[in-house]
Amino acid sequence: MSDTADVIVVGAGLAGLVATYELTRAGRRVLVLDQENEANLGGQAFWSLGGLFMVDTPEQRRVGIRDSYELALDDWLSSAGFDREREDHWPRRWAEAYVAFAAGEKRAYLHELGLRVTPQVGWAERGAGVAGGHGNSVPRFHITWGTGPEVVRVFREPVLAAAERGLVEFRHRHRVDGVIVENGAAVGVRGTVLEPSDAARGVASSRGEAGEFELRAQAVVVTSGGIGGNPELVRKNWPADRLGPAPRSMITGVPAHVDGRMLGIAEEAGASVVNRDRMWHYTEGIKNWDPIWPDHAIRIIPGPSSLWLDAEGRRLPAPYFPGHDTLGTLRHIIGTGHDHTWFLLTRTIVEKEFALSGSEQNPDVTGKDLRQVLSRVKKGAPGPIQAFLDHGEDFVVRPTLRQLVDGMNALTPDGPELSYQRIEREVTARDRQVDHGYGKDLQLMSIRNARAYWPDRITRVVKPHRLLDPAHGPLIAVRLHLLTRKTLGGLETTLDSQVVRPDGSVFEGLYAAGEVAGFGGGGVHGYNALEGTFLGGCIFSGRAAGRALAGRLS
Repeated sequence: MSDTADVIVVGAGLAGLVATYELTRAGRRVLVLDQENEANLGGQAFWSLGGLFMVDTPEQRRVGIRDSYELALDDWLSSAGFDREREDHWPRRWAEAYVAFAAGEKRAYLHELGLRVTPQVGWAERGAGVAGGHGNSVPRFHITWGTGPEVVRVFREPVLAAAERGLVEFRHRHRVDGVIVENGAAVGVRGTVLEPSDAARGVASSRGEAGEFELRAQAVVVTSGGIGGNPELVRKNWPADRLGPAPRSMITGVPAHVDGRMLGIAEEAGASVVNRDRMWHYTEGIKNWDPIWPDHAIRIIPGPSSLWLDAEGRRLPAPYFPGHDTLGTLRHIIGTGHDHTWFLLTRTIVEKEFALSGSEQNPDVTGKDLRQVLSRVKKGAPGPIQAFLDHGEDFVVRPTLRQLVDGMNALTPDGPELSYQRIEREVTARDRQVDHGYGKDLQLMSIRNARAYWPDRITRVVKPHRLLDPAHGPLIAVRLHLLTRKTLGGLETTLDSQVVRPDGSVFEGLYAAGEVAGFGGGGVHGYNALEGTFLGGCIFSGRAAGRALAGRLS
């Protein structure tokens, strides 16, 4: 392929692969640029658990879930809280379209490509405890059989096959520094060729420069990801008015190359960037004992039973329970003046309720090993969980509560010092509520509600028990950090993924998809995500860009 293609795609992550796949299906020639090496093909999606938000699926109906487009859209809009007349115009339209996709074509589209999901549907982001508020009313989190690498594979393979036919060329280690605009239209990109790198996937690579380039095409599609790997940009955009001051310390849930550079570059070229203060960060981060990228964070995906304490040993108030309201919990934690919290739990809870984000932390599902998956129901912690119990610097395991608190204090010598008496009161008060089928503890009510969903009862949520019952010990404390993850705002786009200018007019020749576009429109999630929506947003917006361009190009 020459230096002139039909379309240039900037970013070889999932959204870029999907857009390229759709373009090549129509016989279009695509040049894919990425600042990282070939090992990083698929981008962040490769590291994901592969969760997909889908509505009214056979998997849901099989386990007794009654879902609908109307219920899902109500949940989405209640969570999004769109309230900006100008900046939420396209995000609202994207939300309606995306939920329709999730309730309609999405499963068949992916199934035809060879993607399958596990039979258990997870109940993520259960919400703030109000029917008309944030959260999923029913389980909708479908885990890909093969996790993130499988989501990448079903698009990577046809794109590589198209490359063999001469329709796709990859230019790795090509960092875009500017969009070429002529007569008001994007006609190409210019940038820097970075020195070759043999770094493994996810490892921070050299930024040494080896040359320059300028490439032209009929259109440019930006699919370069968000800002989660750029702490400086996260702090610059931090919504202090809603969440409080930016935390002093956060660990990083995405590789360093997720740097947000293309947002500023596209804006400089004339693109509209909206809702840049909307972002999605997690509260249950632990430091990876075997890190790949700088400050590598792993998120615990918890069941509902751990007792959540702030840095001073006070129990977090309702509805800030594990797995319920991510940003509400984040706001509360920041309001305490500290950047860490604690889970307090038992061995019984950790064995059944702890899961870890990331494909590499779930080798059984990632490797499609059914026997290994079934072994999860056996007594004992799954291998990755046990590795953190053995090696993770944030874990304390002790036989008694007093020894546990001593261990927690030893882990945080700079304070605040935890009071054994305060923690004992919190644990004892909680334990007194367990011995009855009723009570006033809202977390225990939530646990019983979760166990009414029989897949959770069997595989995910333990029967309520006293934390101080030695039969369920030893006791475990986990120090939790705040971790960066997703950008919810970005390049403003029409429903065809065409970038919009600040005056509302379309930017001819420039398209954007995935996280750089707020997963569609410049902020399809509004203020809150419902989980399982990030990969799906890359797929839906990349598909929209590819299909729109395939029909418009000369």
